[in-house]
Amino acid sequence: MHPDLISIGFLHIKTYGCCMALGFFAAWHVLAYLCRRIGHPFDPLGNLVISLMVSGVVGSRIAYVIEHWQSEFAANPISVIRVDQGGLMFYGGFILAAAVFMGWCFFRKEKPLALADLLSVVIPLGHAFGRIGCFFYGCCYGRQCDSSLSVSFPRGSPAWYEQLNAAQIASAARESLPVLPTQLFEAAANLLLFLALFLFYRRFSRGTTALYLIGYAIIRFGMEYLRGDPRAAVGPFSISQTISLALFTIGAVLLIRTRVRWIKRSESKQQP
Repeated sequence: MHPDLISIGFLHIKTYGCCMALGFFAAWHVLAYLCRRIGHPFDPLGNLVISLMVSGVVGSRIAYVIEHWQSEFAANPISVIRVDQGGLMFYGGFILAAAVFMGWCFFRKEKPLALADLLSVVIPLGHAFGRIGCFFYGCCYGRQCDSSLSVSFPRGSPAWYEQLNAAQIASAARESLPVLPTQLFEAAANLLLFLALFLFYRRFSRGTTALYLIGYAIIRFGMEYLRGDPRAAVGPFSISQTISLALFTIGAVLLIRTRVRWIKRSESKQQP
């Protein structure tokens, strides 16, 4: 856990913020490459991409603050703006960014699904960097486990505080009990998802939105069972699992729709 990448006097550069910046940088350049490959001008998308980045961060922060208001922000409301210290809920940012995206397509008269197929390729790449940032900050940690894969976060980390409040460790403890590094698990899963979507898009150019929604919904739904940080519940599932089920359904519908279109297109080409 290294929340401060650079700390010299008054200069404090947070590792979490740097990881987010690297994720945006990587996604930006891969998107530019794909635009060149398919002959789509990238410049008109620049403002959209920046808007999606900003709305993603804002939406993620709003959702996190709502979920953790009493435990983290009620006593110190000014900390709401300290995004550099972590505390983002991905699905909140995804939902707000999706709304901004649909509004942009409406006013620009763009076909949303075709453009979404392009953008969805790079979402898991940026997300992977964000999860690495989570690991350096110590948030989004996993359940307690004595596995060789487990890690112990230092004194003052979110896992340490949570275990202290649960009377599982003493205040003199220098580190938390071992927990699963779910941040790294999800980062690796997102990188694999990005690679699969990237290769798929290079060959077919369509259908990646559906595959992303299905793929990440499966990843996140399963990952929630490994998480050890406080999770708000909706019935038997966490909020993130509930949203995952909704996105999986949307992705499945889009996949069936895309498949039907491919079949009809193939049949029309075969007709004399």
